Amino acid sequence: MAVSNNITAFINFMALLCSIPIIGAGIWLASKPDAECLRLARWPLIILGTLILLVSLAGFVGAYWGRECLLAAYLFAMAALIALLLVLIVFAFAVTRPDGSVPVPGRGYDEYRLGGFSAWLRGYVVDPGRWARIRACLGESGVCQRLSRDAPYLTADQFAQSHLSPLQSGCCKPPTACGYMYVNPTVWVNPSNAGADQDCAAWSNDQSQLCYGCEACKAGMLGNLREEWRKANVALIVAAVALIFVYVIGCSAFKNAQTEDLFRRYKQGFV
Repeated sequence: MAVSNNITAFINFMALLCSIPIIGAGIWLASKPDAECLRLARWPLIILGTLILLVSLAGFVGAYWGRECLLAAYLFAMAALIALLLVLIVFAFAVTRPDGSVPVPGRGYDEYRLGGFSAWLRGYVVDPGRWARIRACLGESGVCQRLSRDAPYLTADQFAQSHLSPLQSGCCKPPTACGYMYVNPTVWVNPSNAGADQDCAAWSNDQSQLCYGCEACKAGMLGNLREEWRKANVALIVAAVALIFVYVIGCSAFKNAQTEDLFRRYKQGFV
């Protein structure tokens, strides 16, 4: 096997390794508390990472056994997948750039407003049919019950200084402006300012309802999704830079392999 083919095979093996953080990012997103109710984040990354892995494997086989047609197909397919990855990164950054968080004085957590998120992301989650399914899923998932179970003995002051995820802040407690009295993390009574927010009347101590019907809960879901996508994008950017570097070297090695092959045939013609 020619030296260039050895290099190309190694480059394709490195590209195969680059697919791992992409698949890993999808699996990480699928492991988050909101993932069981909202599948927007997980499948695009897992599918894209798997395609990159398979294409890289095909390129490795083509280089190792000197199959130029397979290598050419690999270069074409990998270029398309890198372009798709870059589009996904740019799109994810664009739709997660707006931050709907609102600081609450004297609280260790933020609250969230729908108007602070991008129109596309808001439209996707708030769609009535989709939100009905998400709401039912939240009621069955126990995400708020876990909050109550993990911190059952907190005083009101201790709870106020707790760090809550956007989902917990929006779905598991009433808005602070309503003035509800704290009993435990998911039980609140006697609002002193029930008209301060449209969600004040939507709060329920029924553990299957809580604030799942609140606008704040929809915003909290968006806040969770935004935070997770921003973190996952770091892994995607690293993978994209590595893939582009590997692809450029791979193209050069493939070109050199073709040149070596032509030169070898040329010499054979004079033997």
